[in-house]
Amino acid sequence: MSSRSMTDIAYELMKKDKKEAVFSQLWQEVSKTLGLSETQTVKKIASFYSALMLDTRFTLLADNKWDLRERRRYNESHVDTSAILIDDEDEEYDEDYEEDDSDDEKETDKEEEDEKDF
Repeated sequence: MSSRSMTDIAYELMKKDKKEAVFSQLWQEVSKTLGLSETQTVKKIASFYSALMLDTRFTLLADNKWDLRERRRYNESHVDTSAILIDDEDEEYDEDYEEDDSDDEKETDKEEEDEKDF
């Protein structure tokens, strides 16, 4: 096996190919380069995906394709989070739900006390 990391190998392969790659094909090439067995390939795929996500040399594109960040424009590799709408209604719903739970517990306690009286 190689002493290079999975992401270093992926970087070298993508630099050589000079084009974007579908994740499954990229992983197949990386695992082949590392000489991984079929079992190791299955066990390490999630680690490789996580490593790609965290490595700033790579950027995720549409349809699970990856490319080198250096080959992409800023607007192709960054998401504008200011356009994301945060819905506060969900929080209000959760608070209402919690309040309802406490009322249910009070009713259950009262019913249990009533049963003891008989």
